[in-house]
Amino acid sequence: MNRQRVAEQLLADEGLRLKPYRCTAGRLTIGVGRNLEDRGITRAEALLLLDNDIADCAGQLAQRLPWFAAAPEAVQEVLVNMAFNMGVGGLLEFRTSLGHLQACRYAEAAQSMLASKWARQVGKRAERLAAQVRAAGG
Repeated sequence: MNRQRVAEQLLADEGLRLKPYRCTAGRLTIGVGRNLEDRGITRAEALLLLDNDIADCAGQLAQRLPWFAAAPEAVQEVLVNMAFNMGVGGLLEFRTSLGHLQACRYAEAAQSMLASKWARQVGKRAERLAAQVRAAGG
């Protein structure tokens, strides 16, 4: 079987949609006819999407925060986690926390993070990430 030829046929027959849609049978579908309701995605596919999303968040942060690449790895990880959770735009609203991080004032950044609405919404996640930021200061 020529998998490439089958793929080309399926692309022509099914189309390619990068956002979820309802197929003619009413099923939630994505990509090239992937029925999300009956089939879903595999663990490997989910982890591939996650890896792509992490890379995307890190790339956006490197563009928007010139100091991001030089920040300690623990701080980079926290920022990517937060951007993943609320979007890069949402993270950029944390001006006080980001200012503290840029200036390497990690205890103050952690305190500012925990004083936010976001921290009240995500609870233990915020506590864990704030502790990670505090530890970046040594």
